[in-house]
Amino acid sequence: VQLQASGGGLVQAGGSLRLSCAASGRTFSNYAMGWFRQSPGKEREFVAAINGGSQYYADSVKGRFTISRDKAKNTVYLQMNSLKPEDTADYYCAAGRGSSLYSPAPDWYDYWGQGTHVTVSS
Repeated sequence: VQLQASGGGLVQAGGSLRLSCAASGRTFSNYAMGWFRQSPGKEREFVAAINGGSQYYADSVKGRFTISRDKAKNTVYLQMNSLKPEDTADYYCAAGRGSSLYSPAPDWYDYWGQGTHVTVSS
């Protein structure tokens, strides 16, 4: 089972990036898929999650980021617009399943991809 995140890079403030998370080894159609980020010296923080037809966002990204999934491709996306320098971080995708539709807590998730780095310059 593998989650492969990609799409990070360097972008100027106000710009956009789209992250992808491709799953292999099993289908995650019955899992919530989430994006988290982590900056040096900080804890991993929730960014967004999707489960079924519902999307969930951290307040800090609401209105700027959009999470979506393509079940046929077993891939989840994070479209990031109006990027700010404070969005600079390593971004991780994750898959989890539990009694709730999603959770902002990292330890709720069962599978993790490697990080993809996003740098937003001012």
